[in-house]
Amino acid sequence: MPLTVADPNIRILPFDDLSLSQLYQLLALRQKVFCVEQQCPYQDVDCLDQHAWHVLLSERHPANAPLLAYARILPPGVVEKNDACIGRVVSDPAFRGQGLGKKVMHVAIDFCQKQFPAAGISLSAQSYLHDFYHSLGFSNTGEFYLEDNIPHQKMRRPAGLTATLSTGSPA
Repeated sequence: MPLTVADPNIRILPFDDLSLSQLYQLLALRQKVFCVEQQCPYQDVDCLDQHAWHVLLSERHPANAPLLAYARILPPGVVEKNDACIGRVVSDPAFRGQGLGKKVMHVAIDFCQKQFPAAGISLSAQSYLHDFYHSLGFSNTGEFYLEDNIPHQKMRRPAGLTATLSTGSPA
């Protein structure tokens, strides 16, 4: 069952509610950026998508509209025992600089806070995006590592963080 959000161009769907077109588009966008653009051959289809909620930002509302940005939300207990996880945050290169990544993150954080209020939120950030995630309330946990030859760091946003997020305007 899709979750309703204020922006009609954003849908949050569990895996079983994704259309074949939506699934194809999200996998194609992730591959376009993470595998091709970043020249990083890795196993993107990792058997976690079936447990996730998928945040889809399209140019317009219909289910087959072009996908501009995306994020994946995993409930607590799937990857982290006590935290929800946000990952695979991506925006189409042709639409960067419009705040779409931040908009998707705001929606994902808001979803986590409402669905899992007692849980923090963890993510694995490419290190060059530290300031972006920090601006959204995430702090570095001190864990740095190479993943597929790209510097990463684990970041976390505690449960109950009082900062209010707005999804209405891209930053």
